[in-house]
Amino acid sequence: MDKITIKDEYIKLGQAMKLAGLVDSGLEAKEVIQAGKVLVNGEVDTRRGKKLVPGDTFSYQGKEITVE
Repeated sequence: MDKITIKDEYIKLGQAMKLAGLVDSGLEAKEVIQAGKVLVNGEVDTRRGKKLVPGDTFSYQGKEITVE
């Protein structure tokens, strides 16, 4: 499982996906999130602006990332 480290108290899901290298652009993140292809803490979440805090996980295409 890979990890991303944030400096603030949260990061939005779309930004986290870009930071983790799972997508190349914000538009791509928006499309895959709205299509229901991203899991947050094991459940589908279609909100690109979903706030992730340390301890949260998200996954896309079999890659799971933990927020630290």
